[in-house]
Amino acid sequence: MNANTTPARKAAEIRRILKRDGSSRHAQGVQSFFKHEIQSHGWYTGDLRRLARSYRRSIAKDFGIDFLIEVANQLFVGRMLEEKIFAVLLLEKWTDRFDHSQFALFESWIERICSWADHDALTHYLIAPMIASRPERASRVFRWAKSSDRWHRRAACVALVHCTRQRRLFRQVTQLTGLLLKDPDDMVQKGLGWLLRETAKSDPARTVPYLLRIRERAPRLVLRTACETLNPALRRRVLASGGKTTSRTGLGRTSKSGVPLRH
Repeated sequence: MNANTTPARKAAEIRRILKRDGSSRHAQGVQSFFKHEIQSHGWYTGDLRRLARSYRRSIAKDFGIDFLIEVANQLFVGRMLEEKIFAVLLLEKWTDRFDHSQFALFESWIERICSWADHDALTHYLIAPMIASRPERASRVFRWAKSSDRWHRRAACVALVHCTRQRRLFRQVTQLTGLLLKDPDDMVQKGLGWLLRETAKSDPARTVPYLLRIRERAPRLVLRTACETLNPALRRRVLASGGKTTSRTGLGRTSKSGVPLRH
């Protein structure tokens, strides 16, 4: 242990390694997932996760969890994709140890988001588990849903995914859907579709009737995504004559989960 080590210096060390050991060729492949320019060092997720696991263990052992959180806070800035993903990977296994102050910190990171990739990593792997552990935190999503910022509105959806997989907060899911159903932004529509898909998968008995009620008002993108896990007959029923084409597209393609990490 070096007594002169600070979170800023440790974050700078990590940045140097990410830059040095990345792949410019793979960085070009990463760019293909986005319509707008993304700054990437070209790391594969598995390699990045292994490096983060090593740093998480050594930093926590030598300096403690508070120091580790501040290193992550130093990394989740700027526009470099791997630095932000690395920050999430440093902390993802320990969300059960965090309290209100850490939740507030992670919420503040939404202001720093540049793309769906760093958004979904942050929201799905840090914020959503903390809401699942303390469901009263779900009240925050309704404030985000009214934000002029697309990433806050998308976060409102993705933050409830863990809860809905556990068949909890169905009322909040439908309430949120009502707030965002007419949102024209395709990133928000994809987030809402993802949330409804997970809700339909865990609780089809309540979700399918709800989808049938909203299908004439819902954007086609939301309905298509929401129905992905339903059996073909139910999917055809929900999609029949339903859905409006209202999204503002052209922002790139995502994986089905919308997350650049396995989950």
